[in-house]
Formats: sequence, C-alpha cells, structure tokens
Amino acid sequence: MKAKHLAQVIVAGVQVVGRAFAKALRQEIAASQAAAARAGGGRRGERHSATTQKLGMTIEEAKQILNVEELDAERIEKNYKYLFEVNDKAKGGSFYIQSKVVRAKERIDAEIEVQEIPKETKKEEGT
Repeated sequence: MKAKHLAQVIVAGVQVVGRAFAKALRQEIAASQAAAARAGGGRRGERHSATTQKLGMTIEEAKQILNVEELDAERIEKNYKYLFEVNDKAKGGSFYIQSKVVRAKERIDAEIEVQEIPKETKKEEGT
C-alpha cells in the first residue's frame, strides 16, 4: 500500500512541476515577443530582443542606471565615467554598482550598434 501512495505523490509532484515549467516557458515566450514588438518588430525587434537576452538587461534599465533619456553618446560617456569613478571600490564605492554601470554601458553600446546596422544596409542598397 505504501508504494502505491508514494507513486501517487511522485506523479502529482511531477505534474505540478511540469505545469509550472510550462507556464514559465509561456511567460518567457510572451515577454520575448512583447519586447520584440516594443522594439519595432521585424528584424530590428529580433536583434533588440536578442541583445537584451544576451546582456541580461533591457535598454530601459540601462538608461535608468546611467541616468539618460536619449541615446546621446556624449551624455552617456560623461555619466558612465562619473558613475564608474564614484563607485570605485578603492574610494569606498560599491563594486556591485560599478559592475551594473559597466553592464549598462555595454547594453547601450550594443543598442546603438543595432540601430546603426539598418542605416548601413540602406546606404549599401542606395549605392
């Protein structure tokens, strides 16, 4: 009798975990599709979504960390240098925050690169 009950408990547990995994997978797919749609859909949206997944940070989060509204290279560089220096561990800063600042700069740089690809493609097609 005990073996039967044990098997029922195991089967029920596997079903619960399987449903949770399926739900998490559906949510991740929906989030990816939503991110691609926000980025304009199509190839640009795909590249934007892939970059977000690769670097683990959205462009919105990166902008917040570096305290910028627009992708202005001069302003981004200025804020990056300031935040990097302020959070230097040798000066009593936080290595964690300094790392987030570096990752935010990498994410914004990747976004700028993604935005420049369509411009280069259009230039090549025009010649």
